[in-house]
Amino acid sequence: MEAPGLNVERTGEGPPLVLIHGLGASIRSWGPVIPRCATTREVVAVDLPGFGESPPLPAGVRPTPWALADAVERELDAAGLERPAIAGNSLGGWIALELARRGRAASVVAISPAGMWTERERAWADRFLRTLYAVARRLEPHAELVRNPVARTLALGAVSARPWRADPEDAVYGVRALARSNFLPTHEAMIAERCRGLEEVACPVLVLWGTRDLLLPVRQARRFAERIPGAALRELPGLGHVPMADDADLVAQALLELSAA
Repeated sequence: MEAPGLNVERTGEGPPLVLIHGLGASIRSWGPVIPRCATTREVVAVDLPGFGESPPLPAGVRPTPWALADAVERELDAAGLERPAIAGNSLGGWIALELARRGRAASVVAISPAGMWTERERAWADRFLRTLYAVARRLEPHAELVRNPVARTLALGAVSARPWRADPEDAVYGVRALARSNFLPTHEAMIAERCRGLEEVACPVLVLWGTRDLLLPVRQARRFAERIPGAALRELPGLGHVPMADDADLVAQALLELSAA
């Protein structure tokens, strides 16, 4: 069976910059960054299979990071994008690096990419993410509450260092999207694996990591930087696991700097 197409949003003009969100998120997690990048780039944001507005992978296809990368690669082909600049957050960072390993990226900004955990860190991430999903499921009928900055801080504080800065509409959408997503199969396929093949990445890579990342500790950043030839590492002081709303200007600047290189 042919895999269904993904939801893709394109805006701006200039060299293409592809954005890939993390587990349980959607295109809208990039909301604060997109208009800043679209001034000089064509921004191509993708909803991963089973998330946001994209259908899941066909029945029988396990949603591993590699299968998700296959789906994104098909969208690159459909859009005529041979080697765009790519940025990804968390699971999206893992997928961006896999696409780079395949020779499909001109450059990569990997923001707190997943997949370089020890067994203890894997167990922590498993509990952390399952708890987030359970909270979203319970909160979904009352998602409008997160329009309030206090409620938004309580709901999003696990992944964002400055959750009150998040757009209220994006926060409401995010809670509902996580609760309704193909979370569990994708999480189980991801958490059982580790990122591999990083030594084959041949394009420029910048690893960005918030120092207040509660899900994936910043110590994991060095493991990526050491395995990717020539990779640069930059810490984001005081920012969380999903830093796009924490400091959109800082994140956008990093994306634009490397995609211009």
